[in-house]
Amino acid sequence: MTLLSFFIFILNLIWCTSLLYKKFSRNAQKKQSLSLPPGPMGLPIFGNLPFLNSELHSYFTALAKSYGPIFSLRLGNKIAVVISTSSVAQEVLKDQDIIFANRDVPIAGKVAFYGGSDILWSPYGPEWRMLRKISVQEMLTKSKVDSFYDIRQREVRKMINRLWVRRMSLVNVGEEMFMTMLNSISTILWGECGNEMRERNLGIEFRLFVEELTMLMGVPNISDFIPSLSYLDLQGIEKKMKILVNKFDTVFELMINERMRKDDNNEKKDFLQGLLNLRKGGGDTKIPLTTSHLKSLLLDMILAGTGTTTNTMEFMLSEMMNDPQIMKKAQQELEVVVGPNNIVEESHMHKLPYLYAVMKETFRLHPPVPLLVPHCPSETCTIGGYTILKGTRVFINAWAIHRDPSLWENPLKFDPERFMKSKLDYSGNDFNYLPFGSGRRICPGIEIAEIMFLYLMASLIHSFEWKLSEGEKLDLEEKFALILKKKKALMTIPTPKLLSQALYE
Repeated sequence: MTLLSFFIFILNLIWCTSLLYKKFSRNAQKKQSLSLPPGPMGLPIFGNLPFLNSELHSYFTALAKSYGPIFSLRLGNKIAVVISTSSVAQEVLKDQDIIFANRDVPIAGKVAFYGGSDILWSPYGPEWRMLRKISVQEMLTKSKVDSFYDIRQREVRKMINRLWVRRMSLVNVGEEMFMTMLNSISTILWGECGNEMRERNLGIEFRLFVEELTMLMGVPNISDFIPSLSYLDLQGIEKKMKILVNKFDTVFELMINERMRKDDNNEKKDFLQGLLNLRKGGGDTKIPLTTSHLKSLLLDMILAGTGTTTNTMEFMLSEMMNDPQIMKKAQQELEVVVGPNNIVEESHMHKLPYLYAVMKETFRLHPPVPLLVPHCPSETCTIGGYTILKGTRVFINAWAIHRDPSLWENPLKFDPERFMKSKLDYSGNDFNYLPFGSGRRICPGIEIAEIMFLYLMASLIHSFEWKLSEGEKLDLEEKFALILKKKKALMTIPTPKLLSQALYE
């Protein structure tokens, strides 16, 4: 029976392959008459899938040197287009923004984000506008961000104290940053029961969860590109993602059910309570806010507030350690503005133009999402003189644009001074610089990310000197996932530099 089953499987596989090959041949003949972007030849059925490099951002940048700033790849029965120049990026993100405001949701995204019912993956339309609107009004407006200051201050001070306790010993600084961001964001999301993360000892586990989730989201999945093979889940991505999200879905379920069971007359002011109030009819939304919406929005916020932010902060501290002159200049600025007998407060942030420039330069050289989140046109259109078919997966290679020598002088050098001389920002209006994207799909959490990023980093470098252990060399090598991270964790030794011990307690 086992042999017969195997024989039937092989026959089915051959039959499916022949059908796919015929379909590919017909599509290839049809597309020859269209002016598609140039690109490398691929194999029958699989196209360029077998040749993809795991470091997609640098792999796509290398291909652009051969095929031009806009090129195409055939991935199974889908077309992917990669854009590596700011002028063509502007066509997508501004000139034809509405057409490209959609997503081609991967299977991993559907599993992790409850069918894609979140800000990141929802298709452009009334539901997405509703989700974005309530997320902004309940958490991301300036007044809301300001109201969370006490939470941020408390968690940053706790981090400084933990580092002081472990002074002169080796610490994983990325882990410390992550825990600070996790405790801050979880408290903002669901109040002091955010301590659930600590009481259940989930903090470290959640960091591993974020790393694994973003890794699975960044791996090209055969099931996405050859749907007829999706039931086989050849790479095990769907299975791994289901196992991964199940544990933390249980946490979200407990948070929501506990809050609904208590029914505390809406006295809580956190993000979750705001969502529950809206679901009970406290808002003007006409689209029902489901439990899947609640969970996916919580996951959006906690993922964006921890993984992307802490990975980029780790790059920023590494770059400053790699160039002692930059570190010295940033610390001198803090000594003038804050003083050696005081701790950093958020009110100091607008007086730190050099540290702000260091942050912007970090975003340039190490953009948090190097290929942005792929766009998907809702209709066939023309970009850069080429035909872009409806349903194409479009990557904007921000990593390549930020390192384009025609746009940036000495682009591979980490040089904050370039932002001291320029008013360039990340509002999405200048397509030479796109760390948070642009257009309708620009990241809605820029304000809270900016203030937390600056406040935490200023506190770290004002309170401590940082050095590697004896004989260690600083490694700035990148690793691609959905978000960019350091390939090797930054292990470093903090040495207290403030004059009074009381400032660390």
